[in-house]
Amino acid sequence: MAPGLATPSSETPAAEDAPVAHDNNAVETGKIWQVITASSVGTVIEWYDFYIFGSLAAIIGPVLFGSAGKPEETLLGMLAVFGAGFVVRPFGALFFGRIGDMIGRKYTFLLTLLIMGGSTVVTGLIPSYDKIGLAAPLIVLVLRLLQGLALGGEYGGAATYVAEHAPDKRRGYFTSFIQITATGGLILSILVIVITRKLTGEVAFREWGWRVPFLLSALLVVASYYIRLKLHESPLFAKAKAEGKTSTSPLRDSFMNPVNRRLVLVALFGVTMGQGVIFYTSQFQAYSFMQNTLKMDLVDASIVLVVAMLLATPLFVYFGSLSDRIGRKRIIMTGMLCGALFTVPLFYGIKAFAGPITEVTPATVDAAGKVVPAVMKALDPNLPAIIALTFCLVLFVTMVYGPIAAYLVELFPTKVRYTSLSVPYHIGNGVFGGFVPLVATWISVWAATQPDGTFLKAHSSLLGLVYPVVIALICFVVGMKYMKDVRNVRIMD
Repeated sequence: MAPGLATPSSETPAAEDAPVAHDNNAVETGKIWQVITASSVGTVIEWYDFYIFGSLAAIIGPVLFGSAGKPEETLLGMLAVFGAGFVVRPFGALFFGRIGDMIGRKYTFLLTLLIMGGSTVVTGLIPSYDKIGLAAPLIVLVLRLLQGLALGGEYGGAATYVAEHAPDKRRGYFTSFIQITATGGLILSILVIVITRKLTGEVAFREWGWRVPFLLSALLVVASYYIRLKLHESPLFAKAKAEGKTSTSPLRDSFMNPVNRRLVLVALFGVTMGQGVIFYTSQFQAYSFMQNTLKMDLVDASIVLVVAMLLATPLFVYFGSLSDRIGRKRIIMTGMLCGALFTVPLFYGIKAFAGPITEVTPATVDAAGKVVPAVMKALDPNLPAIIALTFCLVLFVTMVYGPIAAYLVELFPTKVRYTSLSVPYHIGNGVFGGFVPLVATWISVWAATQPDGTFLKAHSSLLGLVYPVVIALICFVVGMKYMKDVRNVRIMD
């Protein structure tokens, strides 16, 4: 049998030379929950660190990039820097994946946690553009690149570590708790931002209060590092290392081996690429759309997203568990198709329920002669209706994301699992998914410059959604043709 390809049936007998004592179905349930807790807490914090930058892009842009340009240009600049952190995630997957497959899972994601957290704390200490000039955005860029590299090694380590402790027949269920961490990190970042803004006031928050969420991550990282430090190495990796069966060249074994290389390509173009765009469209793009296009108040937009995600969060576990019984493929592909077909109509619904945009403060000219744009607000949005529509968007995320960790873990052999699953995951999420806000915003800004009366001009605010929809459709077609519905594999064999 080719490496990484196992029979779909959970009833497949173990190989004769595989000792029964090493069957990971014998791992104690209490031990698994300890592993999940330690992995999840650290991963929540890492996602929190990464998300606060995206959530505060419109506010910190003028501080760290200067305020001479137009607001939309500054926002695009911040989104580009934000996207740069995603571009390097695959390189982080290569670097840390290699370490994880050669040295071990535990110490690798201890290192990623420290890099991620340290970069976030320093971001909160960067002087403004007015004080240090171009050095400010350059420092921001370097820190985003470091965070992207660290996050590239984080997910693969956490998912692999949990999966290699989980029973074969419940791997989808147990790994689905790791999938909650991204949503948990986003919710935590939004709550910290909203509370800080309320305590400091609007003016102070824009001047210095935005730094508080970055600095608070120091406390979270210290606590998480302590929890992770107490963990032991994955028993599956420890067994392979003791028997001399780990890879001496994970990169070569992952990408030069034709069988494994094909699996990497199927994972990327048939699964993770579409999952990435659906994930970031339903959360980042929806959040940005409500604030920057529909002019909803930050608190109102935050309430919508947090409530919708809290309602949908149990579904990550539901679909992960369901995939143990009916298979990963049909759930992931159903979510992919729903995302492609219904994302645009749902965004149109959100726009309709946001209500008219009203000018609350007219445009003025400040003492330096600069024009201060008018402040526009959606004064009467229908929050329950918008929450319901946003919940539908997040529902598609739970379907494609809930079972995906188990699917990727079962696809690859132990000796190259960390590297092989991390690379397609972070290309799909980092390159294709991470650039959803930038590409969608750029397309919308471009369409808005077209002559009045044209189709592009009339639909400019939502035209950017063509990008995630097309990517999801491509992924659905490739996945339906090439994705194998493998589940409950005896990865200990």
